[in-house]
Amino acid sequence: MATVMLPRSLLVLFPGVEKRQHVAGATVGELLVALDGTVPGLRDRLVESGPRLRPHINVFVDGEPGDLASPVQAASVVHVLPAMSGG
Repeated sequence: MATVMLPRSLLVLFPGVEKRQHVAGATVGELLVALDGTVPGLRDRLVESGPRLRPHINVFVDGEPGDLASPVQAASVVHVLPAMSGG
């Protein structure tokens, strides 16, 4: 199972959900569907119609930028990060 690391900004919306999740799936998109099965509504916070990642969400698979179609291995670490902005 891949390890998905969720941002604190998302965790406050889902009390009791741990930052580190272990999820099975072959792509980032499959991981998010599986996560939504245990944390209903989580996928909607990350994915918009298309489907594609929301503009303010970045995903990294084993340190490399990714998207919903990015392949994931059982030992992969996937970081979900909100985009930083400001000025």
